[in-house]
Amino acid sequence: MGLQIGILSTGVYLPDEFITGTEIAKLAGIPTQVVEEKMGIKKKHVPGQEDHTCAMGIIAAKKAIAKAGIDPLEIDLVIYIGEEHKEYPLWTAGIKLQEEIGAFNAWAFDVALRCSTTVMALKVAKSMMIADPDLKTVLLAGGYRNVDFIDYENPRTRFMFNLGAGGGAILLKKGHNENLLLETELMTDGSFSEDVVVVSGGTKNPISKEAIDQRLNKLDVLNPAGMKARLEEKSMANFLKVIRESVRKSGYREGDISYLAILHMKKSAHEYVLRELGLSDSQSIYLQDYGHIGQIDQILSLELAVNEGKVKDGDLVVLVSAGIGYAWGATTIKWGKGD
Repeated sequence: MGLQIGILSTGVYLPDEFITGTEIAKLAGIPTQVVEEKMGIKKKHVPGQEDHTCAMGIIAAKKAIAKAGIDPLEIDLVIYIGEEHKEYPLWTAGIKLQEEIGAFNAWAFDVALRCSTTVMALKVAKSMMIADPDLKTVLLAGGYRNVDFIDYENPRTRFMFNLGAGGGAILLKKGHNENLLLETELMTDGSFSEDVVVVSGGTKNPISKEAIDQRLNKLDVLNPAGMKARLEEKSMANFLKVIRESVRKSGYREGDISYLAILHMKKSAHEYVLRELGLSDSQSIYLQDYGHIGQIDQILSLELAVNEGKVKDGDLVVLVSAGIGYAWGATTIKWGKGD
């Protein structure tokens, strides 16, 4: 039982500021109904003046620590799960986060897999905790504000109009016989690796005034038709595959799923996934009032579900993600007291 890894607590930070679906529609020159009904965005959180990426992760981490009632000195490792877009271009944010929360006995590093970062980091953390006897308490935390890269006048990026801002954190403890972290399944497909990029700002196309004038410092889709064709062929199948494999490897069946903590996506895709898994609308939360906060979505959905009583002791919870690149991931959790 000592090698069981359990979730001690979660923490979420959401900026006070938000933008509505109506405002997005006006910026994009499309009907409000398309934004609200098809894209599924009633409103989404956007960063205020002090809502920097790592800073939002720090607030979420402090909330998780307070909720768990632990001393930050108990934390052995900090894994930063926020975005690469952060306070400084070349910077290990996890070390800053470790300092700010007072985890002076820990060491820290950053991981990245776009919107699948949290799911991937749960697998990394569990593997490390099992392998290393010195890792007893691990914090995953970070922030997200890729909304900064959205150009609402670019129709190629409409599927990313839902990007928002916020922070999230998860505390894991070895030998904690509650909220058991079971198995994670991940898939990546490099045929999508250069479909969605910020063209300017890296070594291929350094940032310049001309690049900014041409909006090359915003997210863009370089091959919309090719990406659409490949996504239609692969995305939903892989999405369902990682869910089913995560559950199977955890020793359960698809019908055992009680709650699906799913990233924000267009309404029709959300409903399709639930139908395919035989789940009702009440077994998930559609994040239409939050937007897509990248890899924070799964933490937000889980926390909302627990607070609303949608997740109870004994429930099988699945966190699921899909990230540009493309990466699909799912993690199964046995919620409540262990066997």
